[in-house]
Amino acid sequence: MALNLAQKKELVAELANVATTAHSLVAAEYAGMTVAQLTELRKKARASGVFVRVAKNTLIRRAVEGTSYECAQDQFTGPLVYAFSTEDPGAAGRLVKDFAKANEKLKARLVVIGGKAYPASHVDVLASLPTREQALSMLLSVLVQPATMLVRVLSEPAAQLARATQAVGQQKQAA
Repeated sequence: MALNLAQKKELVAELANVATTAHSLVAAEYAGMTVAQLTELRKKARASGVFVRVAKNTLIRRAVEGTSYECAQDQFTGPLVYAFSTEDPGAAGRLVKDFAKANEKLKARLVVIGGKAYPASHVDVLASLPTREQALSMLLSVLVQPATMLVRVLSEPAAQLARATQAVGQQKQAA
């Protein structure tokens, strides 16, 4: 069903709002997928915090004007499904990569992150980015490591003295 002008404006406004707050974009070809498969993709997207939309490329081009996704406007051609990561940068990449394993009809075509467009091969790189919780735990382990090493260094002389005293005591008992 064709959209009237008011519906198109509403759709462009919604997409522009998402594009201004999203961390990354993955565009994928979906030709040959069934409605059930697309519905399953949308369900998984909602669960992982990814905004997924199939829209006319001209509407997407208008929606991304003035955002960091503007660099890829000329590559929005053909039937594409657009996945915007709203929570963490790698969510859309993980969604498309995992879903493409089970559905060979879904093929990543474009990745946009940080105002730069990358080819489809960068979906693996985007999917390997840690989630927010994983990144925070890695940062915490890096911050805790120097303190842990300091405690070990400071406690080592006392531990050496205790071991030496114990060894002398064992030698005297043996003699």
